[in-house]
Amino acid sequence: MYTGYFAKIKTYEKAGLIPIAICGGIPNWYKGLWYKKLAPKWSFFNEWKNGAEHKGDNDYYICHFNNEVLDKLSVSLVVEDLQKIANTKDTDKIILLCYEKPGDFCHRHLVADWLTKNGLKTIELKIRKKD
Repeated sequence: MYTGYFAKIKTYEKAGLIPIAICGGIPNWYKGLWYKKLAPKWSFFNEWKNGAEHKGDNDYYICHFNNEVLDKLSVSLVVEDLQKIANTKDTDKIILLCYEKPGDFCHRHLVADWLTKNGLKTIELKIRKKD
């Protein structure tokens, strides 16, 4: 399985991948698949994004994301759900999408680590520019 970001969706689709958004909100132009169970909860996301006490505090975000989202899910059921909505058993055809560029902090990297630690290797898809 892969992770990526919306700005590269056409490249992913040309590569034969099946994009699935995993964020709380999607771009208004995106009409594809969406799996909200892996999205951050608005309360801690908003506090991390705009809050007076925890703005930009990635440790705060990670703690809440793990406790409020990932710890409440079963990896095997999540993978089954993703395969079902993507209509494929081949997890190598699935790419989980969010907004941030690969080097930026993003919950999709936490999801990828969680999936990998639980037996499903999940990596950020690197797109090389052609020379």
